[in-house]
Amino acid sequence: MIRHISWLGPLALLALAIGCGEVAPDEATPEINAAYWINSEPLTLAALRGKTVLLEFWATWCPPCRKTIPHLVEMHKEYGSKGLVIVSLTDEPKEKVEPFAGEMGMTYAIGGGSTSGADYKVSGIPHALLIDPAGNVVWTGFPLAPELTAAIHRQLQPK
Repeated sequence: MIRHISWLGPLALLALAIGCGEVAPDEATPEINAAYWINSEPLTLAALRGKTVLLEFWATWCPPCRKTIPHLVEMHKEYGSKGLVIVSLTDEPKEKVEPFAGEMGMTYAIGGGSTSGADYKVSGIPHALLIDPAGNVVWTGFPLAPELTAAIHRQLQPK
């Protein structure tokens, strides 16, 4: 049995090396877009240059996305005043997202009607990217991953 499973390790490493079709750390960040904004004026990554940005892709119908929202709300409370900007993008219409955001207590910037997920090659949600002040992706993955919090701490440390 072990002999048959031994190929999984190299296969997993190959998948990681190839990637899951997403923008990887150190890859150029495409500009974001949204048809409407909640909790914010319209945002662009160009305008946010100089700040650390947590860019998250999600949807109202996605159970794992719903589980990440309280964590993101807490991150916004804890790190927003320290320079972290959370931008959450969905492709859904405002009439669906606005009441949902209110019910869930989402306090960070939400862009809706967005096509940015395709530009970032997002193949599954929820998905987050941490973008440094220079505009480089420095972390990508699941928003509840402990590595995200560690990466945020590194970015927000005085240089």
